[in-house]
Amino acid sequence: MPSGHHNAAVPHHGHSLPLRVGTRGSPLALWQTRHFLSIVTALCPVLRVAQAFEEHVIATSGDRILDRRLADIGGKGLFAKEIHEALLDRRIDFAVHSLKDLETEMPPGIVLACTLKREDARDAIVLGGGTHAPDPAAPFDCLPSGALIGTASVRRQSQILHARPDLRCAMIRGNVQTRLSRVRGGEFAASLLALAGLRRLGLEGEAAVVLDPEAMVPAAGQGIVGITVRESDTELHELLSAIEDREAAAVSRAERAFLAALDGSCRTPIGGYARLLPDGQLHLTGLLARPDGSFLLKRATTGPAKEAARLGTELGRSLRADSPADLFA
Repeated sequence: MPSGHHNAAVPHHGHSLPLRVGTRGSPLALWQTRHFLSIVTALCPVLRVAQAFEEHVIATSGDRILDRRLADIGGKGLFAKEIHEALLDRRIDFAVHSLKDLETEMPPGIVLACTLKREDARDAIVLGGGTHAPDPAAPFDCLPSGALIGTASVRRQSQILHARPDLRCAMIRGNVQTRLSRVRGGEFAASLLALAGLRRLGLEGEAAVVLDPEAMVPAAGQGIVGITVRESDTELHELLSAIEDREAAAVSRAERAFLAALDGSCRTPIGGYARLLPDGQLHLTGLLARPDGSFLLKRATTGPAKEAARLGTELGRSLRADSPADLFA
């Protein structure tokens, strides 16, 4: 639920309309940006004017370099680096990100101002031809022996290879539509995609199997949209705090603290998934693995939602203490 203080500051001195919003250019990024703008304008009537906002599409290194794994070209910050620079240079006023693409430590001068209500955080299997009818109870059984799975995520790769060591994984990068067409074209027997992205693009029907978050632990922040602003921009920060989703804020604090405690590189498969229980407690599942699936450690913890960050930090430290040191090399 958004927090109740709807008397948000309206940008006036220091901000002239249009407000400039930075985003990546993929269909999913643009959908997320327009969804965010619809929430802001609903909250802030003064922004319900034509041309209150200006979209600035920023090409990031992560979008340009598609033939290598993110880990090999500098990690997930590559989807945010150029956007952060545009914020600091005052070319844009705020930026819309998939939270899972944001580093746990923001560059100096930039803050995560708010998180929007989480879409379904689960991963889904997208199947090509030659696969068996999926069985939700044994989701990986639909893949034939030795099948080639397309994924750029070491987190997904490690979990699927742990469950099915006979499978092979090869890299697939690019936007959702590109990945779907490569599976349809027969290059891969299957791929794994975030259900949130498929839903937002109206492609949920492509998901043959939706994986339980305990069977395939999602990435920290998966399905959550985060908005960044300059730290000095207190007016915009206040405006955005009024649309913060409290549940998304709590679960993302736990997941990001867990990730930060492990301090893994992009080469370390890490999954973190928190949810609020009916009694208001927060439940966090964490996973750490080897890319080939030969080692996989999964643990969970539960505690008060207001202690989300502490729960994440403690779970991260406990997994780190019981994992081979070379995972962090």
